Amino acid sequence: MFSQSAFFALLISFAAGLSTLFGAGVIFFSSGKNERMLSIALGFAGGIMLSVSFMDLYPNAEHLFKAVYSERQAVLFTVLFFIIGLLMAGLIDRFVPHEAYDPSIGEKPHKNLFRVGLVSTIAIGLHNFPEGIATFMAGYKDVSLGISIAIAISLHNIPEGIAVAMPVYYATNSKKKAIWYTLLSGMAEPVGALLAFLFLRPFINDTVLGAVFASVAGIMTYITVEELIPSSRQYGHDRDALLATFCGICLMPVTHVI
Repeated sequence: MFSQSAFFALLISFAAGLSTLFGAGVIFFSSGKNERMLSIALGFAGGIMLSVSFMDLYPNAEHLFKAVYSERQAVLFTVLFFIIGLLMAGLIDRFVPHEAYDPSIGEKPHKNLFRVGLVSTIAIGLHNFPEGIATFMAGYKDVSLGISIAIAISLHNIPEGIAVAMPVYYATNSKKKAIWYTLLSGMAEPVGALLAFLFLRPFINDTVLGAVFASVAGIMTYITVEELIPSSRQYGHDRDALLATFCGICLMPVTHVI
């Protein structure tokens, strides 16, 4: 039944998803391809994903499992679903086409950037989907709790928008495409909320959410290690990329307390 509380929960989930676009706004301060800025942006994106994986998703997954199982079982289930996420990301990696950098002809690896942006969109979209479910369920049961969660999610969605927008923009030189892909990743949040409202409410429990969070942590970790960090170091600005990665790691926990 479509009640006022359900409408409100869907609304705050939609607003949280839209906040990703604020991160994409950084492209309007960039002009042309700047390899140093690109290294920084990719390193920053990698730091964000690592932080979200190990300071947010993984601990939450373990906490959810502990609400149902013993501590030992909870740890094992978390690791199991994390590995499942790694394997899923490996499959994604195989089916997303790409061309490797060819040192024999001195080809610049710019053509890989769109792929980096695409897999970042997939990873952050997968991350936002269960967040949308969680935001809806919290807002549906308790308005004030739903608002608090939506604000926290909105704040850490902003740097996630940077993680998607920058590689897409540098790959295509199109602000429109960068905004579009960022919007797609953000809209996974209200889609998750809508599916929770329409179909998933009877099936959502701590075990299911724990499995989803741990799997998404695995997916994001794989993409960071395989795509974002190596790509950030391809342009000769290794130290800048490393510092940006550390900044991304440190920023995400701060968004939970602002």
